[in-house]
Amino acid sequence: MSGVVLHGYWRSSAAYRVRMALNLKGVAYTQINHDLRIGAQRDDAYLAIAPHGLVPALQVDGRVLIESPAILEWIDARWPEPMLLPRDEDDKAIVRSMAALIACDIHPLNNLRILKALKHDFGADQAQIDAWTHRWIGAGFGALEQMIARHGDGFAFGDAPTLADCYLVPQLFNARRSGVDLTPYPALVAAGDKAAALTTVAAARPDVQPDADR
Repeated sequence: MSGVVLHGYWRSSAAYRVRMALNLKGVAYTQINHDLRIGAQRDDAYLAIAPHGLVPALQVDGRVLIESPAILEWIDARWPEPMLLPRDEDDKAIVRSMAALIACDIHPLNNLRILKALKHDFGADQAQIDAWTHRWIGAGFGALEQMIARHGDGFAFGDAPTLADCYLVPQLFNARRSGVDLTPYPALVAAGDKAAALTTVAAARPDVQPDADR
């Protein structure tokens, strides 16, 4: 389908999730990138599209969708194959729980605006910021490790990519970038690396995006 426009930023975890989902579905899209480091997401032109001033935002058929959990579920409903949510309602709830562990319990505490607030509003130094980041990633990964060990079969849930992987792969990328010790999470790392190795998922990596730092 033509006319799908993704507003994002190469290193945004939430935009990474959406790129993964679109690529897994085989949906062509155009990217418009907004440099979060200089506050481009707060420009008036972008706020007219996405009033919350965050990425990602997805423009399709004259509509704008915001917030990656809503966007991902919409993508899965709009393009049903391959499915990113299982058909079984119990399994579907488990995948959503895995996704929410990252989307609700890890990522919001470690995104760029929170880390900037820790530094500029509360005077945290880099060591303290790193400790904060590692604390919340570790707490979430500890729970997610158990869930993947219980429900995974190569991927985070079962034997094919789901929405859980769309959240896991970007968060694992961030954890490595932040220097988190991943040895306590072997099932999580194995599932994330398997998903990341897929050609469609590799094309969503931050470092291969048009706006990536070279």
